[in-house]
Amino acid sequence: MNSLFASTGRGLEELLKTELESLGAQDIQLVPGGVHYQGDDKTLYQSLMWSRLASRILLPLGEFGLWSDLDLYVGAQSIPWTELFDSHQGFVVHFNGTNEVIRNSQFGALRIKDAIVDSFTRKNLPRPDVNRDNPDIRIHAWLNKDKVSISLDLSGDALHQRNYRQQTGQAPMKENLAAAVVMRSGWQPGTPMIDPMCGSGTLLIEAAMIAADRAPGLNREHWGFLAWKGHNDALWQEVVSEARARAGRAMQGKKVRFYGFDNDPSVIQRAQANARKAGMNAFITFKQQDVLQLKNTLPEEEKGTLLSNPPYGERLESEPALIALHSQLGRIVKNEFGGWKLSLFSGSPELLSCLQLRAERQFKAKNGPLDCIQKNYQLMSGASARQGEIAEDYANRLRKNLKKLDKWARQEGIDCYRIYDADLPEYNIAVDRYADRVVIQEYAPPKTVDAQKARQRLFDVISATLNVLEIPANRLVLKTRERQRGKSQYQKLSDKGEFFEVKEYNARFLVNLTDYLDTGLFIDHRIARHMLGEMSQGKDFLNLFAYTGSASVHAGLGGARSTTTVDMSRTYLEWAERNLQLNGLSGRAHRLIQSDCLSWLENATETFDLIFIDPPTFSNSKRMEESFDVQRDHPELMRSLKRLLRRGGTIMFSNNKRGFKMDHDALAALGLQAQEITQKTLSQDFARNKHIHNCWLITGTGKE
Repeated sequence: MNSLFASTGRGLEELLKTELESLGAQDIQLVPGGVHYQGDDKTLYQSLMWSRLASRILLPLGEFGLWSDLDLYVGAQSIPWTELFDSHQGFVVHFNGTNEVIRNSQFGALRIKDAIVDSFTRKNLPRPDVNRDNPDIRIHAWLNKDKVSISLDLSGDALHQRNYRQQTGQAPMKENLAAAVVMRSGWQPGTPMIDPMCGSGTLLIEAAMIAADRAPGLNREHWGFLAWKGHNDALWQEVVSEARARAGRAMQGKKVRFYGFDNDPSVIQRAQANARKAGMNAFITFKQQDVLQLKNTLPEEEKGTLLSNPPYGERLESEPALIALHSQLGRIVKNEFGGWKLSLFSGSPELLSCLQLRAERQFKAKNGPLDCIQKNYQLMSGASARQGEIAEDYANRLRKNLKKLDKWARQEGIDCYRIYDADLPEYNIAVDRYADRVVIQEYAPPKTVDAQKARQRLFDVISATLNVLEIPANRLVLKTRERQRGKSQYQKLSDKGEFFEVKEYNARFLVNLTDYLDTGLFIDHRIARHMLGEMSQGKDFLNLFAYTGSASVHAGLGGARSTTTVDMSRTYLEWAERNLQLNGLSGRAHRLIQSDCLSWLENATETFDLIFIDPPTFSNSKRMEESFDVQRDHPELMRSLKRLLRRGGTIMFSNNKRGFKMDHDALAALGLQAQEITQKTLSQDFARNKHIHNCWLITGTGKE
């Protein structure tokens, strides 16, 4: 009997145990990442030929303690290498693990290599060469704490390499993991299988090979045991002949039972090439088709399994589309495949919840470094009980708001407005409409909130929003808002450059929903901008901390004699220039100045009739020795502004600090007075958030 070890992916050990038992393995012991077992030579070869789940089959050679690098050399020398392979055969050592003695895996491999070579030369045998690219013999060593295990790799290349997959899609799944997914799906050989997002076809090919009783090792040309002196070639040829005979018998007279679809024609071509290489092309039909066009074209009495590894994104911007995909897939499979089984393997359990299906079973597994889950569902036949709507309370509130606000916005002549503003405590988000697009702003939850629950709730909100608004997923943008520090408000999030035009009363603006934290238009200031336009006729207008110049546009359209737009960001000033030009405002009368606004204020000498300033709540500024704080420093700010304000002029001062208190005494000492107009600047869509900004009109008292 041989003592053997079969390695596999984490989470597949129990499945591998069952498989090896069917191949004759005995005394099986599970360990993380594989199983130890006993087997005769026939079982050894059967494991190599027939295991669909193992990554490698290893023959343990020795295990010993390691307290110095000399222990590693001596322990490796105790293995009878000259009885394992000949000196004309190239070898390679793979060493994994480190400790206080062996701090570098390459050094560990080097010491074992030296021990192997010296074993040959001490017997006056030729020195074997190291061959890293195409070795005849592979040696594996594992160092765990102070113990080293050395094994001979009987597989050669990893067993998941079936030699049929020439090309893969963007997110390949190893063949042995694909086989495990098929085995766990509940699919029964002889029944149809459909993969609606098949990629390179690995799941279908592995399933077809199971149905065809085709050994996964039949196509492999090189094996690690071929150079091993213990190899029994006659027995191996017997195993190969038996595998070929079984593959020829299993599918005789069988019809096509496997169907794969993908929306990318080049991916379908790769899948077809892989199926041909695997000898399974006669049993699998591949077709270019979007998953949302999925239909059940099989006879009603035929029931099978839908099996797929749908896409799951790691970038925030991909989530709306993926949520929409899973939501629509759930509806399709319920309508088209009653009585079928559905099994999905995913790295995102939250996305699977968008199916609105209850799983019968679920399994965990690793796909490379990713923690993944496989969920199996039984799809109901005929009319099933209506399931509750996702985020039903939120969806109902959104419908109610839309009914009121859409009509109001049309009457006002505005394209951009808030349709949900944290109306329900459990759904702490804001939803803004920008013409035919929508932005969902998630306020980052506190650390006390379970991250997975928060993510699940966000997915529910996105799914419900897409459903209620009846918009495609590519029209929804998701943003997560956190406190901004330093220059982070100016930093790009993306580089799509997707600008589009919106209207606000008689003004037109360019907005960009994806590239920056903000969109280019602060929609809560809409009424304030409109008021500035009405106040600007024949006046010289100054816009400080101007952002994309929307206030300057309203002033220009209101008949201002001139506009001066100041902001520290070149990007936003260029955006402001485009906004001005979009509204026919250009030339010397409309200046744009790139500068730190506080520094510019200190040095400016010209005067203005109307000034709008909307400073940050807090900022580090070159002008202030420490920083700028709008509560602390607004009296000093007003002192600077008064110097630029003509007699009879007006300052509109806005900020976003909650609990802001105007220092009326300080203003009076400057000969200024302030009238709060916050309530007049809050529109219907911000009625719930009375503290979203503060707004004041500041004028001279006439008492200098």
